[in-house]
Amino acid sequence: MSRLVYVMGPSGSGKDSLLRALRDRLGPRDRVVIAHRYITRESDGHEASVPLSEEEFARRAALGCFALQWHSHGLRYGVGIEIDDWMARGLTVVVNGSREHLGVAHARYPSLRAVNVTVGSEVLARRLHERGREDASAVMARLARAAQPFAVPAGCRLVTLDNSGALEDGAAVLLDVVLPAVAV
Repeated sequence: MSRLVYVMGPSGSGKDSLLRALRDRLGPRDRVVIAHRYITRESDGHEASVPLSEEEFARRAALGCFALQWHSHGLRYGVGIEIDDWMARGLTVVVNGSREHLGVAHARYPSLRAVNVTVGSEVLARRLHERGREDASAVMARLARAAQPFAVPAGCRLVTLDNSGALEDGAAVLLDVVLPAVAV
């Protein structure tokens, strides 16, 4: 049975690292696909994303090319409509989503399994500073946003994954979440 696994968490929590580690652990017979995102900024090479200009993103949105899309931190993010085809083929699809967009994603895909990636605040602050994308005030804003609660829709199955420790440990937990989704 196909399903959407919706991975979310604050910037710097290690979602992209977990998704890369998950991809490395999947076997040739595992019917799992990790979707890339379309983002209106250049990729830093550590994430599964395709950069688009604002104009191209808007054009593709108008053409119905996104199954999911949202705005965050002044950027536009989208997940392509191809995920519907993959799920129609019986594949489980893993996406890097947004906590603020969970309600919309759950409404479109009611059987999705949500994974909220968390990290301790000190770890998050260190990771945000180390990646060097934002200045100190932007990092502080991201830390404040990470501490805010988010709405979980009724009936949404949510797993919390603490990624404060070793990447291998977090990836093992994510693999356990994803593979049972395939077997169900």
